[in-house]
Amino acid sequence: MIKTILIDDEPLARSMVLEYLQQHPEFQVLAECNDGFEGVKAIQQHQPDLIFLDIQMPKLTGFEMLELLDSHPHIIFTTAFDEYALKAFEKNAIDYLLKPIRPDRFEKAIDKFKSAFQSNTQPKLDTEKLQESLAEEESLERIVVKTGSQIKIIPVQQINYLEAYDDYVKIHTNDGMYLKNKTMSSFEKQLDNKQFVRVHRSFIVRVELLQKIEPMEKDSYIATLSSGGKVNISKSGYARLKQVIGL
Repeated sequence: MIKTILIDDEPLARSMVLEYLQQHPEFQVLAECNDGFEGVKAIQQHQPDLIFLDIQMPKLTGFEMLELLDSHPHIIFTTAFDEYALKAFEKNAIDYLLKPIRPDRFEKAIDKFKSAFQSNTQPKLDTEKLQESLAEEESLERIVVKTGSQIKIIPVQQINYLEAYDDYVKIHTNDGMYLKNKTMSSFEKQLDNKQFVRVHRSFIVRVELLQKIEPMEKDSYIATLSSGGKVNISKSGYARLKQVIGL
């Protein structure tokens, strides 16, 4: 049996996938989830071979949910994204079903999954590249992090600055510091560059919190934020910062 989970906030979309799966008795649907929170719990509990995953869901999007997983099952996305945005999926060799789902397209997706599953091909998903591709026209509005067994959603307005930390990024807020397994470059591309500036290879700062900039060694500076934090500024970062704030 192929362990399967459906994650979609639209009951009609889930029922359609269930109906199509009736033609494939080898698929065992272990759970139906209304949102990403339920999805994370169900995946941890059942360790499925395949999930059908919606992207645009309330509470937690499909991508945000995937970022919280330690390992990914095979994924068939169910989405209402337009053709332009779907290029992101093609680049990453991930299959998707465009709503409303056509039976013939569903069968092609199932065949593609079976081929990968039978050849024991490990799922490969670069959520950063997918998000970057799909966020070309809109800035990142929130960051989802996992702290122990808890999931926290951080609106970008609560971020003071970001700091590189090995393979992670430290997210500094007034409530504390949180770790995210993501790159500084990814944050730099996704955050609004009028609000957040990469002032150093290790720091991205929220511009409106800048209180004081002081020179340090040759061509380098240190900034004090109204939140009390301090960040280093490089020569190139200082040039970017001056451009944004109009100096």
